[in-house]
Amino acid sequence: MAGTKNAITLRFLAEPSDVNFGGKVHGGAVMKWIDQAGYTCAVNWCGQYAVTVYVGGIRFYKPISIGDLVEITATIIYTGSSSMHISINVAAGNPRQPHMEKTTHCIIVFAAVDAQGKTVPVPAWEPVTPAEISLKAYAKRLMNLRKDIEEEMKPYLME
Repeated sequence: MAGTKNAITLRFLAEPSDVNFGGKVHGGAVMKWIDQAGYTCAVNWCGQYAVTVYVGGIRFYKPISIGDLVEITATIIYTGSSSMHISINVAAGNPRQPHMEKTTHCIIVFAAVDAQGKTVPVPAWEPVTPAEISLKAYAKRLMNLRKDIEEEMKPYLME
């Protein structure tokens, strides 16, 4: 099964326990859902345990209301030797309506690891469609930007 499916979708209703002080779904709840969807996609792809290595560029476009139907789509957009770069899109809307709106987007990177926590190889993902080719290029551009950001942050990191 590993290497056969590069995307998953999770769907559920936003619950009252997810609410923040402003009456909308808490950003931390959305980040937890993103991690869960990313993990599910990663382990489905590689057939191994995987750990979160990086979450970047989380962009909240619209709030999610309690009772909204939430849809989180996680898609492999690039694989390294042991890493999987996954695009996450969150959409939400009233379950009585057919239309859902994009609420959040980010990229999350997972690494496949063995029982000792050492990274292990993952199946290569190769884009086929023009949209997949574009997403792979997007992942590579973001990798280069992350390198620049990490270099910029070095003087400010506490050891």
